[in-house]
Amino acid sequence: MIGLSGGIDSAVSAALAVRALGAGSVLGVYLPYRTSSPDSLADAELVAAALGIRAERRDITDLADAYLRDLPPGAALRRGNVMARCRMIVLYDLSARDGTLVLGTGNRTETLLGYATLHGDAAFGLNPLGDLYKAEVRALARHLGLPARVIEKAPSADLWAGQTDEDELGFTYEQADLLLHHMVDLELDDGRLASLGFAPELVATVRNRVRAQAFKWLPVPSATFPGRPLPDLAGGF
Repeated sequence: MIGLSGGIDSAVSAALAVRALGAGSVLGVYLPYRTSSPDSLADAELVAAALGIRAERRDITDLADAYLRDLPPGAALRRGNVMARCRMIVLYDLSARDGTLVLGTGNRTETLLGYATLHGDAAFGLNPLGDLYKAEVRALARHLGLPARVIEKAPSADLWAGQTDEDELGFTYEQADLLLHHMVDLELDDGRLASLGFAPELVATVRNRVRAQAFKWLPVPSATFPGRPLPDLAGGF
């Protein structure tokens, strides 16, 4: 079970699921809102057709508007988060209907930057792209032979008209991927990053964002008490 947005990430996740399980075991779901771009739906349908998977449409407009009507019109971030969570409500309900696993679409770049909505697109049962940077997802999409217009389009969560990921972040995925690789994977400090040519302003912006958004991917804190261990499932509990 996967929400098909018309973007490259959901397309690659769906393609990998087809490779692993066969087209008959994958269901794509279109989840448009009334302000969603028609091109997004068209691209999602193109992906489903290219992969040969079943698909169904579930419009989230009524579900989202029942709550959004009380929000101020300018609250774009709040509105976008509500829509992302409504989409996941639908996916998990359909997964309960069919007894299927909800497949994630988030990549490593988005995870490190916190560019995801908790209990929205950051909710899933399995995430095949979680350790791939955006550039690696794009390369994999080409290898899998996915439609060129899906690969080449500007990344967008399509949460409001004209929204693009890179405009919202303030830098490109190409810049983020290269910097995150050196900052996180190679653990270089700011001085070393500057010596490699990374702009100090970009380094500070990205490092601060990684720190501030880490709560989205770190384990949720929970109070524990001595003498009350969790069951060791791996040990045959």
